Amino acid sequence: MAARFLAAAAVRPSPVSLASLALPNAGSQAALLAARRSISNTSPADQAHEVNPSASAAEATNTAAAASASAATSARKVPGFSERLSSGPSLGDFIQQSSKFTIEEALELKSSSKLEPLTKKTHQKLPSWLKTDIPVSAEYKQIKKDLRGLKLHTVCEEARCPNIGECWGGGEHKTATATIMLMGDECTRGCRFCSVKTNRAPKALDPAEPENTAEAISRWGLDYVVLTSVDRDDLADGGSAHFAETVSLIKKKAPQILVECLTGDFYGSLEAVERVARSGLDVYAHNIETVEALQASVRDRRANFRQSLAVLERAKAVRPELITKTSMMLGLGETDDEVMAALRDLRAIDVDVVTFGQYMRPTKKHMKVEEYVHPDKFAHWATVAEGLGFKYVASGPLVRSSYKAGEFYIKNMLKKRAEAELSFVTDASTAPSSEASAGRQ
Repeated sequence: MAARFLAAAAVRPSPVSLASLALPNAGSQAALLAARRSISNTSPADQAHEVNPSASAAEATNTAAAASASAATSARKVPGFSERLSSGPSLGDFIQQSSKFTIEEALELKSSSKLEPLTKKTHQKLPSWLKTDIPVSAEYKQIKKDLRGLKLHTVCEEARCPNIGECWGGGEHKTATATIMLMGDECTRGCRFCSVKTNRAPKALDPAEPENTAEAISRWGLDYVVLTSVDRDDLADGGSAHFAETVSLIKKKAPQILVECLTGDFYGSLEAVERVARSGLDVYAHNIETVEALQASVRDRRANFRQSLAVLERAKAVRPELITKTSMMLGLGETDDEVMAALRDLRAIDVDVVTFGQYMRPTKKHMKVEEYVHPDKFAHWATVAEGLGFKYVASGPLVRSSYKAGEFYIKNMLKKRAEAELSFVTDASTAPSSEASAGRQ
């Protein structure tokens, strides 16, 4: 039997030495003798169910051989790992290398491009013409208090307008202007320049908002109010009925107040535009925001230049005496030719008022400013727009669509009215009297 085990070991090469086989063979022989004694003492029936002694001996031999091989392999691995560990780098080696390792090398990319020299970031200061004072006037504080009490929102706050103190305080001519944002403070669109919150499913409209807004405005004693809103593409009419109801109630409570509505595009619904235009407002405003070439990178994909032109055109068509108004931001990367093309398109549909202002990034999540446009450039565009036939132009770095809207509008209209009255008096004084005419006859 020992010869058979040696033959099997020769057929299946193993790292186990022949000496290691002596112990399993001796154990197998002892197990075989014990099995024979057990068989001789059992009955024939029990012997029929007894396991083959040769198979049991072979299984025991194989198990012992596998255990010996595993022990021998482990014995070889441990010394090898220990040797490598003892001969490897120590903590001191790591400390010495780190002192010679530069930041540029630590941040080096796999590509061949080199890192720019690392310098301390410096805060970019705004140009002097873009700085404003902190609002502290009594009028500002009163308007803010009333807004919180009636749970109303203003675009002045939501859009972080830099002119909030000046507009709410009345400015130089004490013509207080407030811009109320209707239909909540969550917009269904996400323009890249606007800081108003975005939500695909904003809260339902507050049915008491038109009444609360009209009550607040009549209480403030404002001269001019701008009503604007978030875009509500989730509503069938885009919120146009809500707009119209608010305007109607304001005119009933305070008919002396001039009302401007700065609306969205109602997703192209001209019926909604007509509803607002017929509500009794004085100025219909809708912003094209930027030149046609930059629309896709600045505005939400559901808005576009031609759709905005259609809104302004329909408002004028419904009420030809209605003043239409739009606004453009500069500093987004537009060219002079693109601005000129936009102005010509606006005049082609008889838009009356245009304003220019500097785009200012509200947060780090929004698109960056391409250029801080100098005040001289704003003055240039004011001259160009007036030459094209716009009835009024407001252009400056801090000008917004509704910035000092009442002051600009009222001052301009009073001037026009005074010129008209002067012209009427002059014509009357130069006309021949009725008595003189009769005498000549």
